[in-house]
Amino acid sequence: MQVILLERVAKLGQMGDVVDVKPGYARNYLLPQSKAKVASEANIASFEAQKAQLEARNLETKKEAEALGEKFDGQQFIVIRSASDGGNLYGSVTPRDAADVATEEGFSVDRKQVIIREPIKTLGLHVAEVHLHPEVMVTIKLNVARSPEEAELQASGKSIQELAAEEEAAAEFEISELFDDIGSAASDDEDEGEAAPAATGDEETNA
Repeated sequence: MQVILLERVAKLGQMGDVVDVKPGYARNYLLPQSKAKVASEANIASFEAQKAQLEARNLETKKEAEALGEKFDGQQFIVIRSASDGGNLYGSVTPRDAADVATEEGFSVDRKQVIIREPIKTLGLHVAEVHLHPEVMVTIKLNVARSPEEAELQASGKSIQELAAEEEAAAEFEISELFDDIGSAASDDEDEGEAAPAATGDEETNA
């Protein structure tokens, strides 16, 4: 099926290009999103007549996207999720989740603009792409944690594995200290027990 693109579409072509696509891709995505029209003679002629207007509108929206991108690019957003002690999520973080947390922070983002290349199924820092415009893409970080405190530690550069190791080491140290205290107390009791008979003997001698 041939369509004429009304804007740049990644891996497909530039505005004004006539390209071959699968009918399902055209009907389910390109046509409903107004990214293309069926490449009929009438639609091609209509595009040529409106080309200057479409290019001007594209340039304006591109500038707006670039302005937003300067503020948005590299931002980090916290996503609170339940997870196992090993850091595996009970579920996954989706583009909708990313769009929701970004919107809560004042950035108007639709889930359709967010692309997560690798499924997010663990705690930690993850990268997501946000396509603000066909020609403007920024990346954001999703700080997936079980609590705001854990997110803060992850933001400082510590992984969930390092945090778990530190907690385990601290617990072992506390146990070791406890056994040392118990051992020390037992040793004191033994010393007192050994000293008592000696004192009794002296008293008998003196008597």
